Amino acid sequence: MELNKIGVLFDLDGVLIDTETQYSVFWGEMGDKYLGNGKEFAARIKGSNLSTILNGNFPDIDLQKDIVKQLDEFQANMSFDIYPGVIEFIQQLEENGIPMCIVTSSDDRKMESLFVQQPYFRQAFRNIITGDQVTKSKPDPECFLKGAKLIDRDIRNCYVFEDSMQGISAGISSGATVIALDTTCSRSAILKLTGNIISSFEHFGVSDMLKF
Repeated sequence: MELNKIGVLFDLDGVLIDTETQYSVFWGEMGDKYLGNGKEFAARIKGSNLSTILNGNFPDIDLQKDIVKQLDEFQANMSFDIYPGVIEFIQQLEENGIPMCIVTSSDDRKMESLFVQQPYFRQAFRNIITGDQVTKSKPDPECFLKGAKLIDRDIRNCYVFEDSMQGISAGISSGATVIALDTTCSRSAILKLTGNIISSFEHFGVSDMLKF
């Protein structure tokens, strides 16, 4: 594939930043508190945007507002640590003129919290699709199709990096080449969807991406 036709679409949590274990704790607590099934609930909603999580599981509007308030407080104090190798890979993409986009189920408020801790991301990613910009949550491919359009690339020439089962399914449905990271789900689970798996971006470059 010619480099000048390629685009890269990154999920955020569990791909670029190490936050999934923190979210599992938060949503596990919400599940235990309101549904009585914290661990199962936290696993089931991975990759879903906030609207889908709330409307699909907490129909009471006042309860939704309370959960959003708790989530805002949680995200304001969580750590947004960048995974090893991520910055180096992003720099390689920039050097090769390959456009990229963050495609995340997170909302705009969460992104502002991220930028406070990691101002490099504001500089590196001019193109971002958040959960606030889509009407259908993953595993629907809408978010990745919008991401490809935002960077002016054919989705069939895009690489999607994902970690959740719903996100991987969305990437595959979009028509992109999906490369999964086994940071959140087990390799055996991911293999049910794709054999394109890496464990991290350490020592991973554009030439490695093009092998998939």
